[in-house]
Amino acid sequence: MKLVPESLRGYQRAWLTRDVIAGLTLSAVAIPEVMGYTSIAGTPIVTGLYTIIFPTLVFALLGSSRLLVVGADSATAAVLAAGLTGLGIAGVTPGSPDWLAFTSLTALVCGVLLIVARLLRLGFIGDFLSASVLIGFLTGVGVQVLSGQIPDVLGIPKGKGGWFEQQWHWITSLSSIQLGTFAFGLSTIVIIQLFKRFIPVVPGAIVAVVLLTAVSALTDAHAHGVVVVGAVQGGFPPLGLPSATSWSDITEVLPTALSCFVLIIAQSAASSRSFAFKHGDAVDINRDIVGLSGASLAAGLSGTFVVNGSPTKTQILDEQKGRTQLANITMAAVVLLFTLFFTGLLADMPTAVLAGIVFLIGLSLVDLPGLQRLWRRRRNEFVVALVTAVTVFAVGVEQGIILAIVLSLLDLVRRQYKPGDYVIGQDQAGEPTYLPALPGAQSLPGLVVFRYDAELFYANANRFADHLEAVISAAPDPVRWVALDCGAIDDIDYSAGVTLANLVGYSQAHHARFVLVRPDTRLLATLRAYRTLDAIGEDNIFPTLAEVFRAYRAEPDPMPAPTQGPADPAH
Repeated sequence: MKLVPESLRGYQRAWLTRDVIAGLTLSAVAIPEVMGYTSIAGTPIVTGLYTIIFPTLVFALLGSSRLLVVGADSATAAVLAAGLTGLGIAGVTPGSPDWLAFTSLTALVCGVLLIVARLLRLGFIGDFLSASVLIGFLTGVGVQVLSGQIPDVLGIPKGKGGWFEQQWHWITSLSSIQLGTFAFGLSTIVIIQLFKRFIPVVPGAIVAVVLLTAVSALTDAHAHGVVVVGAVQGGFPPLGLPSATSWSDITEVLPTALSCFVLIIAQSAASSRSFAFKHGDAVDINRDIVGLSGASLAAGLSGTFVVNGSPTKTQILDEQKGRTQLANITMAAVVLLFTLFFTGLLADMPTAVLAGIVFLIGLSLVDLPGLQRLWRRRRNEFVVALVTAVTVFAVGVEQGIILAIVLSLLDLVRRQYKPGDYVIGQDQAGEPTYLPALPGAQSLPGLVVFRYDAELFYANANRFADHLEAVISAAPDPVRWVALDCGAIDDIDYSAGVTLANLVGYSQAHHARFVLVRPDTRLLATLRAYRTLDAIGEDNIFPTLAEVFRAYRAEPDPMPAPTQGPADPAH
């Protein structure tokens, strides 16, 4: 049983037919799609097919996800191309053998980084890219991808310079449209959209490729100025190390590999988790990282570029009722046969057809519904998503992913620095009520039960103290009890410990009893180590909110002025 891949354990014979059919359908979608991604990555068309042969097989054998489809992906292809372009190394230009060697080396470095991530159990890294930042990042990639295909769809040479300069170039060159090329590009878009709208069970992309390649061959479109793919070198994927493997080459591609690494973990983990939850399967992100590292190494050793978990292809597999990685193994087998024997059929395919396919892929990445939801529900996160998106397509993909990480971390700090804080009361049924902790709020006359929805640490301790002091000083009745609800606080650093000790002293100086509610054992152990608990008193610890209210009502008389001063964790 241990020899059976984790993604195939518990396989049922009844799933076989559906898995094979889903794999065949998936291959019909994936073949034109991954060929299109090569126009983003700047590599030969056949390398797109290579991404869904050995990388897919290796992930199926090593990963844990039953459905995640691993192969070429538009986001990582865009990151890869942007990173390698920025190197500025002589001879390393899109389409050149050196360029392909560097793309394979990047995949190998990604594989090594993923191995390190697995050894250190760093699967949580993907959690540090918030949903809003991912929406913005992928939207920015989508805009960059679709806008990059417009010149090829129109038959206009691509412009130079930054994103805005490139867009201005094709806009001012509309009078130079190559009508034959535009006809093929527009026909591709229309065919795919019509099939998606009216016959969704049939992959419109493969129909467009077959039909328009046949039209191109029959009309000798190349002789009329339409650029075609030309001879595609097929055959078995080349196995072995890329020609660029020196230490200096590795250091050159490391920043690009790091960017791909973060995106791979974030996107693959999110896809794997969402589909596993949908079907009630267990999620093992660290095991999936093993599969992703193997897939990246397989890509680097088989002459292709970085691979990633694809949410779009995984969604297609799920829609086709595929149950396990056997569907992906079927797809890999079909693509291998196509690569060995049928790539010659692609010679007359217009490049505008691939451009049309990639244009729609880019369009699908532009998450307008997600941006609309952010606009309606979280305006601040909408701004973060929009800034990330604009940075990606206007400045660069690598800069965009760095900004995405920084914004996600800043958002995390912001949430911890400025969490919700409440004054807790009781309704007539004895259930807790939560009111904003504003001056003038109190739980009962003379009682303030204060809740701070974050752990206390050096950055938010002063804000916490200021808010509590403001509530105490502005309470309508003289405060006799100050109760800190510790339900959201399971740790406290030294700086916050000093602040809390001062608050205890402040409360006692105002003749108020300071008590803790719902502290866990870890927090109590920390407060004992700081000696703050000595000032609070072991008898001032309550396990529930109800007991605090009960004890307060049972002791209505004011406490006498304290004789001891505040505790200091430093002593």
